Amino acid sequence: MAEQPCLGPPSSPTPPNPHTHPRDKWSKKMDFLLSVIGFAVDLGNVWRFPYICYQNGGGAFLIPYTLMAVFGGVPLFYMELALGQFHRTGAIPIWKRICPIFKGIGFAICIIGLYVSFYYNTIIAWALYYFYSSFSGTLPWASCDNPWNTPDCTNYFGKSNVTWTNFSRSPAEEFYTRKVLEIQKSGGLYDIGGIRWQLLLCLFLIFTIVYFSLWKGVKTSGKVVWVTATLPYVVLLILLIRGATLPGAWRGVVFYLRPDWGKLLSTAVWVDAAAQIFFSLGPGFGVLLALASYNHFHNNCYRDALVTSAVNCLTSFLSGFVIFTVLGYMAEMRDVEVEDVARDKGPSLLFITYPEAIANMVGSTFFAIIFFLMMITLGLDSTFGGLEAVITAVMDEYPQVLAGRRELFVLGLITVCFLGSLSTLTYGGAYVVKLLEEFGAGCSILAVVLLETIAVSWFYGIQRFSHDVKAMLGFTPGFFWKLCWVAISPALLAFIVISSLLEQPPLTLFDYRYPEWSISVGFLIGASSFICIPLYMVYKLVWTPGSLKQVRSRRDNPTAPGWAGLGRDPTRVRRLAHPQHLGVAMKSHRESLGRARREIRCALSLAQRLAVCIRPEKISRAPQAEGVGMAPVL
Repeated sequence: MAEQPCLGPPSSPTPPNPHTHPRDKWSKKMDFLLSVIGFAVDLGNVWRFPYICYQNGGGAFLIPYTLMAVFGGVPLFYMELALGQFHRTGAIPIWKRICPIFKGIGFAICIIGLYVSFYYNTIIAWALYYFYSSFSGTLPWASCDNPWNTPDCTNYFGKSNVTWTNFSRSPAEEFYTRKVLEIQKSGGLYDIGGIRWQLLLCLFLIFTIVYFSLWKGVKTSGKVVWVTATLPYVVLLILLIRGATLPGAWRGVVFYLRPDWGKLLSTAVWVDAAAQIFFSLGPGFGVLLALASYNHFHNNCYRDALVTSAVNCLTSFLSGFVIFTVLGYMAEMRDVEVEDVARDKGPSLLFITYPEAIANMVGSTFFAIIFFLMMITLGLDSTFGGLEAVITAVMDEYPQVLAGRRELFVLGLITVCFLGSLSTLTYGGAYVVKLLEEFGAGCSILAVVLLETIAVSWFYGIQRFSHDVKAMLGFTPGFFWKLCWVAISPALLAFIVISSLLEQPPLTLFDYRYPEWSISVGFLIGASSFICIPLYMVYKLVWTPGSLKQVRSRRDNPTAPGWAGLGRDPTRVRRLAHPQHLGVAMKSHRESLGRARREIRCALSLAQRLAVCIRPEKISRAPQAEGVGMAPVL
């Protein structure tokens, strides 16, 4: 196989053509844009950003958030779209053409994608259960008169002289914990209990939708996203208008945006801002590589990166208004501060706090239906992207086996994801979801993105990558983008990873504190994906032709061809004081020189083997990439 050095750009970068069968293409440009937006805009935009924003200084948080987006998130978003579009292949085989020794990154991405599918689709199943329960005249979480309620259930809406204590539980909270999850039947991770058949049915329906959206490739998923990616914006606008008309809504908005400039001096605020933007935009999950690989070669991925990143960030900001207008209304009704109402975070914000407010609005059934329909569509979009990344990566890696068998492979993958999700459907399933959410795609995905950036910028070479972009778009990336790719983005990622590992707050859910052994299990889950990278590096170094086996045989056999001695040193011979020892001295001298020569040969062999491992494959050239201009763009 012809090879070329990893460093230095090729004479005319052009798209590779590693497939013998024709590759699918997006039917329309909007199919691709909506798919990317649908993946990036997920449930985290609705629950995570508003909470992190008010927790880290309100309006002041927008400063570090914007800076982290400009210097970290958007450049890596742009890089992944360009890589996928140029090489037109998935997250595993793409490393043959970038830096083969880093191919373990592709396998790590697929494992992380599986972990995410194990818990993320269960959250969508919870939303589906709520969606079904919303089709009633009176929402089941609107009162305390249900079989699952306890004496601690307190309904303060429409009532006066109601005392809210630390032991009080709202009807919405008890519906979520005691009816949907039935978590009271679990003793924690030691005893997660049996499977909730209602949630099992909901999850089966979710995966059925996912299968029939992905089984034919981008031709089908590109049509589905026209509904799943646009409907959430219609619902968000309706909920924003309704929230703005509620009494006390202004209190929530003030609390959301009131700047606390002192927070900017805290390192934790900057870590949260960087983590939020990286997790929100989603570089490193392999989704952007997969989706962009179905683009036409000269598609303007630069403009796509800017547009979709801006839409994602603005959606997060808009979601904050939707959430906090309702939180202000709840604070007004409870006669407490907004801070006391906004303590819930994560899924609890979507399944307890917001439904509680909806239950006490005029037209509560309608708003509950559209709210949970929005949650389902937000979740499905991200599931489509996450599983498409795994599908594309594996099918492109093994085309001789899977070509023409996409439907069967997708069915097998969906089955694995469904079986892997069963533990999250138990009475203690919420504890498993929390554990997978924290460790399945936490520091491991950030470390993967860090290594991906280093591999592309430092090993593949920023000049070579810039030539690839020039071949597609007709211009090279400007100095700003190159600086971010080479230095700023890797530095930010390293900062987040180190800070996250050093600061590990206790893991809790509701009133349950996770035991120490579960934290160890969580770290093993995170390490199980990342370990693919060093393991593949070792494998590549050991089994590359001309490697350790040949080196060891040559070291053990000095008489092998090419290992002749370097000759005598006449000067030293003449200086021998005792000629009778001449033969012994010469023999010793030859042996020492031979050992030195063998060590040099070993070092050169190892260096040569390493060069082969980091050297990308030579790719075919296509005439359509020739004759493009070269105007730098910042």
